[in-house]
Amino acid sequence: MKTMRKLFLSLLFVAIAFPAFALNPDEVLKDPVLENRARELSKEIRCVVCQNQSIDDSDAELARDLRIVVRERLVEGDSDDQVIEFLVTRYGDFVLLRPPFQASTYFLWLSPVFILFLGIFAIITFFKRKADSINSLADPLSAEEEKRLKALLGSEESK
Repeated sequence: MKTMRKLFLSLLFVAIAFPAFALNPDEVLKDPVLENRARELSKEIRCVVCQNQSIDDSDAELARDLRIVVRERLVEGDSDDQVIEFLVTRYGDFVLLRPPFQASTYFLWLSPVFILFLGIFAIITFFKRKADSINSLADPLSAEEEKRLKALLGSEESK
């Protein structure tokens, strides 16, 4: 029982420590309002090294540099939009985890819908062909077979 308890406590401590993120203590701003804005912005900005993480979650050196740039811009008095615009000017829309819907990102936004419709079309075509092939395998009944079938069905209906 004690072993189980120790294991549970160890897992609990690991789980508590896991969401510590990549933010270093020397990056934290003294003003809690600015720090909160910086954290929210950092969650929206993609680490261009890791690509599937925000700079808030990434341990990459470039992500650290970007977190510092965000905080410096906020301290200088930039609005959230100005900080985002500054980063987009330098790195392009790729730096945003949710890029805007514009001509250069149509493919990015519309490709999942296209793939979904393509999949639905493929499934419908598959089942239609399967049904057509089953129907083509059945030869039409001869006149004698039809007569016999009617006789059998007629005897069934009279019961």
